[in-house]
Amino acid sequence: MGRSDLERLSREELIDLVLRLQRPEKTSRTSSKPPASDRKARRDQAKPGGAKPGHEGHSRAISDDPGALVEHRPDRCSCCEGALGGDLRAEVVSVCERIELPEVRPVVTQHRRLAVQCPTCGARVVAPVPEAGRGTPFGPRLHAVATYLKTFQAMSYERLQAALSDLFGLTLSQGGLMNLLRRAQGRFRSGREAAVARLRQADVVACDETGVRIEGANAYHWVFHSAQAVVHTASPTRGAVVVRETMDGHRPAVWISDRYTAQQGHAVAHQTCLAHLARDVAYVVEISDDPVPWRLQLWLQSVFALAERVSELAASTLAAKRRSLDRQLGAILATPSGCDLTCDLQAKIGRARRQLLVFLAYPGRVAPTNNGSERLLRPAVVQRKMTNGYRAMWAATGEADIRTVVDSARLSGARPFATILKTLSA
Repeated sequence: MGRSDLERLSREELIDLVLRLQRPEKTSRTSSKPPASDRKARRDQAKPGGAKPGHEGHSRAISDDPGALVEHRPDRCSCCEGALGGDLRAEVVSVCERIELPEVRPVVTQHRRLAVQCPTCGARVVAPVPEAGRGTPFGPRLHAVATYLKTFQAMSYERLQAALSDLFGLTLSQGGLMNLLRRAQGRFRSGREAAVARLRQADVVACDETGVRIEGANAYHWVFHSAQAVVHTASPTRGAVVVRETMDGHRPAVWISDRYTAQQGHAVAHQTCLAHLARDVAYVVEISDDPVPWRLQLWLQSVFALAERVSELAASTLAAKRRSLDRQLGAILATPSGCDLTCDLQAKIGRARRQLLVFLAYPGRVAPTNNGSERLLRPAVVQRKMTNGYRAMWAATGEADIRTVVDSARLSGARPFATILKTLSA
């Protein structure tokens, strides 16, 4: 806005412009911005030590199955210098451990094909090609280690190459690593198809997406999850076509997501993420003296308090509380306000009013927030920050397949590396 534009503004418009410019910046507490974007508070010179107040102390547990056990007995009495024989009864007064990692070196098995001359006919007979000589020279555990470090520890090819060399004494080129990872990713395709099949039978599905760079262009990493499966998808678009292709016509009973348009209309009912709305409300409360946002904040707090004990209440009680909360919300939304931010907030919540308390009709099955999807997306966000995206679409698609299989197995308590090794060893 230039000087001439400012001169044409009225006094009221200038005051409104100044008030807008004086509004505080949005933070992770008042918006969907990541915590890393917040301005860091200045810390005092004296750093506090010890555990944080209110946190229970923890210590490392003693191993139940040590590799070796050494007992230290006293041989002489400290009072009379008498000998203490090994047949005397002893009690354990303390236990300490020393933990060390053994040196890890690659196990290389050479298979040599030999040829011999037949003493009968004089023909030269060559041994057939062994099974170990077909295909890749690298075993499933090496594939699993490289896949785990690349996918779940967000290592670039250069850092992965250095880690394998420094830790295991294994020298591989970056091109060889790329071929190794591409082979490994193909083994997760069947597991992904099984997870998608389970997702298409679920009654409750949650979904979210985040931006990512693929082949130098903006793209998106999607996640869909239910109680039975987790499905990750890399796509060049953020449109609803990704949802339609993933669900293939299946309409669950409830869909959980934010208010993004592409996420609407895919289920019988929709639960809007209340955490997103709570951050929007917190921002207006912070910069406005209007009582309406404060009342909305109190209303959301009562909803979250009810969500914590929703499984303990009877269906009739939940229905009565839902009607009461809806009446309270209606009164808040109908309150007139002269604040533009409050009016925008009332309009936003009013459009989503039918989607705010759906979780009360499905106690224990539907969450009031979409935090589960955001937690599943967090590793992909870390990967994006560490590597700045993917050079090829096959890398993004293959990593989505790996995350699909691993995160689906996590629902039953399986650990990531064990799942990767099991898949590659099958």
